[in-house]
Amino acid sequence: MTVSGGLHPWPHPLLAREGWPFIAIAIAAALLVAWIAGPWWSAPLWLLAVFVVQFFRDPPRAHQAEAGAVLSPADGRVVAVMRARDPYTGRDALQVSVFMNVFNVHSNRSPVDGEVTEVRYFPGRFLNAALDKASLENERNALLIRVDGGPSITCVQIAGLIARRILCYAKPGTRLRRGDRFGFIRFGSRVDLYLPLEAVPCASLGDVVYAGQTVLANLKAGDAR
Repeated sequence: MTVSGGLHPWPHPLLAREGWPFIAIAIAAALLVAWIAGPWWSAPLWLLAVFVVQFFRDPPRAHQAEAGAVLSPADGRVVAVMRARDPYTGRDALQVSVFMNVFNVHSNRSPVDGEVTEVRYFPGRFLNAALDKASLENERNALLIRVDGGPSITCVQIAGLIARRILCYAKPGTRLRRGDRFGFIRFGSRVDLYLPLEAVPCASLGDVVYAGQTVLANLKAGDAR
């Protein structure tokens, strides 16, 4: 289920700041080759520049989700909806995972309204992020978020086969609203959510979802406002 509307202003440019150096380098390389060797020789570099620009696009997102709705933290495809053990809190949880390929928007956005209580970084491998074992073996960054008036959830940024940089701007004490941009993962990755077992999933395996818009689950009525 995807919801739309306007709740919060969008404070970020349409092309993510994280990509500005890469975009500048790609365009400069294409211009240099075009100047030295001619436009036909520069064509592959122009295609590369177009790819880099589309990768770092960062369109505005807004929502009108009901209280208790958990929004997707990433664009991509749902690759897991299952009961699992949250390795960061030691609790049984509902796990919902979203895989981002290189054609998805790679900004990460908060799934809930709440306060970040912990941020834990773990070095690791760079396996294909679509694999379940990537959740525990790949480089990753876990945010524990206490939902306003409710339980805590865990949101984990996971590097992928090509990704080599996880960026997280949230710190303990940071307050996030649903849809707020808190990080970025470069070039293919995954985000895992660990929710209370009482949460009701709204997404299924294979669903295409959008960060800050698509509802992945609903918390129990008494758990969030």
